[in-house]
Amino acid sequence: QVQLVESGGGLVQPGGSLRLSCVASGMIFSINSMDWYRQAPGKERDLVATISNSGSTNYAGSVKGRFTISRDNAKNTVYLQMNSLKPEDTAVYYCKASVSVWRGTDYMDYWGKGTLVTVSS
Repeated sequence: QVQLVESGGGLVQPGGSLRLSCVASGMIFSINSMDWYRQAPGKERDLVATISNSGSTNYAGSVKGRFTISRDNAKNTVYLQMNSLKPEDTAVYYCKASVSVWRGTDYMDYWGKGTLVTVSS
């Protein structure tokens, strides 16, 4: 019904930047919040940043001031601009969207399959 596809991951040196994108497609009536999570090897999946449909944002303390989340509602797309990257930012980054597929239906969470970000010299 709803698919989320992330892109933009890759290998970057410490101090570098990357911009991740996540496009939602399929049977979409409305999208509420859109989030970025990350999961490092051997660790749990953690919330990185979230943005509401009105544009309100929140960040994990470890990325505040370095990462910026934004969205384009017309394109059903959420972005994550990552600056001043550190080796500890290495992880698979996932997007999640809270989606209603029809008027009056509940919002449900949908996940992408992730994109790998590796920060290394």
